[in-house]
Amino acid sequence: MAKPGNTGMRRIIRAFGFSMQGFAAAWRHEAAFRQETLLAVILLPLSFWLARNLNEWLLLTVTILLVLIVELLNSALEAVVDRISDEHHKLAGRAKDIASAAVFVCLCLTFIVWGAVVWDRFIDDFPL
Repeated sequence: MAKPGNTGMRRIIRAFGFSMQGFAAAWRHEAAFRQETLLAVILLPLSFWLARNLNEWLLLTVTILLVLIVELLNSALEAVVDRISDEHHKLAGRAKDIASAAVFVCLCLTFIVWGAVVWDRFIDDFPL
């Protein structure tokens, strides 16, 4: 059920504001998010040069954005776990480790896709 007075454009504007607060919090408190964002700032423009067609460009771009998405979710989960308790619990540790593993898998996927595009563009045609 919608909250009273929070519908239409007002809801969209508020949601946008909350999203910007989330980006700011991730940038301020999460070193990994800052590093991955800076990597995206470098790689996304590079993707326009590297990709030879729309499909390659989409693959390169989606993998970079997926890393950022999963890092944001990982950071959110870590914040919730830390909010619940600051004492160590094996389930809390497991949740944080699993979320971290998801980021690692996304980084591996990104490396594989970018590596395949670079290989196909430069190395595959190189006479040995």
